[in-house]
Amino acid sequence: MNFENTPDFAKAQDQNDNLKHFREQFHIPQKNGKPTIYFCGNSLGVQPKITEEYVQGELSRWREKGVEGHFDGDDAWADYHLKSKNSLAKLTGAKPLEVVAMNNLTTNLHLLLASFYQPKGKRVKLMIEGGAFPSDHYAAESHMKRMGIAPEEHLITLTPKSGECFTTEEIVEAIHATGDELALVMFPGVQYYTGQFFDMKAITAAAHEVGAFAGFDLAHAMGNLPMSLHADGVDFAAWCTYKYLNSGPGAVSGIFIHEKHCTDANFPKLTGWWGHDRKTRFKMDNQFVPNPGADGWMLSNSNIITQAAHLASLSVFDQTDITALRAKSLRLTGYLEYLLTHDEIISQHIRLITPTDPEQRGCQLSMYIDQNGKSIFDGLIANGVILDWREPNVIRVAPTPLYNTFEEVWHFCQLLRKLIETNAG
Repeated sequence: MNFENTPDFAKAQDQNDNLKHFREQFHIPQKNGKPTIYFCGNSLGVQPKITEEYVQGELSRWREKGVEGHFDGDDAWADYHLKSKNSLAKLTGAKPLEVVAMNNLTTNLHLLLASFYQPKGKRVKLMIEGGAFPSDHYAAESHMKRMGIAPEEHLITLTPKSGECFTTEEIVEAIHATGDELALVMFPGVQYYTGQFFDMKAITAAAHEVGAFAGFDLAHAMGNLPMSLHADGVDFAAWCTYKYLNSGPGAVSGIFIHEKHCTDANFPKLTGWWGHDRKTRFKMDNQFVPNPGADGWMLSNSNIITQAAHLASLSVFDQTDITALRAKSLRLTGYLEYLLTHDEIISQHIRLITPTDPEQRGCQLSMYIDQNGKSIFDGLIANGVILDWREPNVIRVAPTPLYNTFEEVWHFCQLLRKLIETNAG
């Protein structure tokens, strides 16, 4: 697509945007008496206007029905988690039985590692990316220690051979080189720092070729990119819903477990009573019979308030599809990249560490700033641009297709140029 660095071009893109009406369905945070330019959906998405209605509905049900709300009516709390399955299946490329909303992300990673990290004999190694998000690293390390496996010897923290980003080939090569010593590969779908989108199909295939499982942390992929977890043979995945899924701070997480595992009643898992078959759960005979599918990994009844906020956001996603969102995202982030790299001032002082290939990234671009980056970041925040800072010297910018505009991207780059001129010498 051909881009232009003019406000008229940006306005024209917004006028021709088939998804522009979605912005009106969100509360855009205010600063200095006007709407912010909110490019922080990779950290916390903004609130859908419908969320209050969904949450208030459950508060009213609690007020009016008390404990009977668990079983009374079509929206009974006991089966509330079932309501999100079709939406989550569409977003992940899964079957409804393979997905469930529950817990939070790190809790779910621990539950999944308890099932899928199964060291035996010399097959004890676990591979993650170097510089993984701390929760992923800590979870992997703690399960190794729990199993008596020394992480300093057997936790492989893979780093790129060149620069900040990996090639798919070097990941596959490392998996093949580890061979029958490898028990599990656990990578992100999108790397939180660089914004790189990994080839989950190729990584999964390579892991399976050496007899290992493959799982993914989809915190930065869910609601950001189309996925095909079932067809790609991914063994498991987990995600949060407060980023691109706009379900609220600390909102419910979700998991995917491939059908070949989640339909095996004997597959190892940590169990809780909400994972027991819902038809016989209240017999209380302490003879565990798992729910069909991923629901067998549930531990406790759902947090209804966060589930309600989650359903509210999914109701917005259900009005479109992830393919349409991705098409706009490619143009929106592509325009951001064009403005950053073609401005003579900006381009001298920043370096994009996100892949230049649009197929290897989602919404986010990560900018490394060579001088006074934190001062520039603080100036952006003070002027009503909401984004986030990651050490060392990186500003993550994530225009999202549901509520951001091309004109916002243009105005952001104008402000960034002025701040660079002031702060970068």
